[in-house]
Amino acid sequence: MLTDTIIEDDRWDAAGLAELAERAAQAVLARLPLDHAVEIAVMGCDDARIAVLNADFRGKPQPTNVLSWPLQELGSEEEGEEPYLPEPEDDGDAHHLGDLALAYETCAREAAEQGKTLSDHVTHLLVHGVLHLLGYDHIRDADATLMERLEVEILGNLGLSDPYREIDGPDGS
Repeated sequence: MLTDTIIEDDRWDAAGLAELAERAAQAVLARLPLDHAVEIAVMGCDDARIAVLNADFRGKPQPTNVLSWPLQELGSEEEGEEPYLPEPEDDGDAHHLGDLALAYETCAREAAEQGKTLSDHVTHLLVHGVLHLLGYDHIRDADATLMERLEVEILGNLGLSDPYREIDGPDGS
């Protein structure tokens, strides 16, 4: 398995977080030219727990949907350029890319507000988070464009729609 899922809130078990995490991570890695094993830790928690983590690591004491902690900085210094690929471990073990945490209440609320299923929204957030672990970011405009295009492609490969497409009405017009 590519992902190791830790469930701190039982609602994530019912939502199938472990399966969603594995599927999303596999889809991201299938798109990138990695030729060695990697692993990711994914934690399913609640808003209270993620608010503490967000305060501790980002100085923002409120809940958020997903947090990521890359093990190494892989982003390119050049805006809009592909990040560096992680190197294989010398001992042949899987390379740990980093950790992700998702907050149930925030994810469920956002999915409802956006008219999406929880699984589709969480899959998008997992793809987004795994890309962060691989050095993709959205701070600079060209980096955001690169990351969003890749997200849309990966989600499309999973049969999910473009989460960034603006939909004006029920028929998309």
